[in-house]
Amino acid sequence: MTSLRHEFYETDEVLTLSVFDRGANPEEVSVKFAPRELTYQNGDKVLSLLPLKGQINPDKCDYKVGKVKIEIRLAKMVQGRWGALVGDSPDPLASVPSTSTTPASSTIPISHKRKNWEGITTEILTSEHEKSVEEDPNVGGDSTVNSFFQKIFADSDEDTRRAMMKSFQESGGTTLSTNWDDVKKGPVEVKPPAGSEWKKW
Repeated sequence: MTSLRHEFYETDEVLTLSVFDRGANPEEVSVKFAPRELTYQNGDKVLSLLPLKGQINPDKCDYKVGKVKIEIRLAKMVQGRWGALVGDSPDPLASVPSTSTTPASSTIPISHKRKNWEGITTEILTSEHEKSVEEDPNVGGDSTVNSFFQKIFADSDEDTRRAMMKSFQESGGTTLSTNWDDVKKGPVEVKPPAGSEWKKW
């Protein structure tokens, strides 16, 4: 009897075992699955793994014979990582009473529900409406600010309009005052924003 080199990788649901048996004839390969046992045979080459670290579902297990290796997929009965292929860990399903009124599937952890991103995107796009200036004063950008100042200018008296025009022109657009009593006393000082300096062009 010849032993075979093998390796595995796993996800929470499936363990994939690669048995390296170059040139194996698919008609001569035999793989037998049991809840805690796996037996691979090809002529005098045998690989027997028991007890498996966890329980598998023999009905959902399958294998594929390739030119270099045979890939065996073991469907786990309980989700989770085994960390090893074989071992004497207690069988988690053996502790579930068979006469229980609750179905065995309720003991299997439910995987995370997948997000329906298309539905979420559609919901966001349909629920969004154009915000008004009352809801968000920054919604319109410069046009909102300009319309705000135009409204102030249109609704104000003659002295307020005069103060706005004089303060804006004399300060180079850095100051806007609505108080004519302050503005009429003399030229309006240039007040550039913090971090910048005023240059006359």
